[in-house]
Amino acid sequence: MTARGHFSPELLRFLAELKRNNRRDWFLANRGHYETDLREPFLRFISDFGPRLSKISRFFVADPRPSGGSLFRIYRDTRFSKDKSPYKTHAAAHFRHRATSKDVHAPGFYLHLEPGGCFAAAGLWRPDGPAVDKVRDAIVERSAEWGKVRKSLTIEGESLVRPPKGYDPGHRFLEDLKRKDFITSVRLSDRQVASSRFLSDFTTVCKKMSPLVRFTTEALGLSW
Repeated sequence: MTARGHFSPELLRFLAELKRNNRRDWFLANRGHYETDLREPFLRFISDFGPRLSKISRFFVADPRPSGGSLFRIYRDTRFSKDKSPYKTHAAAHFRHRATSKDVHAPGFYLHLEPGGCFAAAGLWRPDGPAVDKVRDAIVERSAEWGKVRKSLTIEGESLVRPPKGYDPGHRFLEDLKRKDFITSVRLSDRQVASSRFLSDFTTVCKKMSPLVRFTTEALGLSW
């Protein structure tokens, strides 16, 4: 980490320029900036976050490998998209449970860097049907614990229009039983991301969001 922090303003500037020039020829001509200003600093951040993450839960992983680790690829999957832009215009990392290290839909912590749109998030995003049912069952069976999570965090994500089958339509947490996502997030300013305190700030935010991650993790039968 440099004296000014892991992430410099150049990282966000590169992403802003990439958004205006989302072409392979431009990216190849500016690949040095991608490596120096974005990829290498992000991998260092992931490495330095690892010991801090282990204090939140030793079962979650910050993997700094250049490929197959916590950092998402910059390349978009355009196979099923009308938008054929080859590159993502944000940088992101997902810190997942070690038992589900390759599943983006598993419980975890998330960092998203984008000019004017940086944020941290945590929880369970787009889980499959059996996983959703397990979380719903846990909300019913451990309502007091879920109530504490709800008091400390704002839960976000998509929901069903109608109550799910098999659950009490009069349950006090009906709106949560209708959820398809169980996530929470915190907005981050560009200046905050470039601060020398950002590693500490992100760790603090993850600790704040950890009750939701713990609840969803244990609901799926995973160790916390």
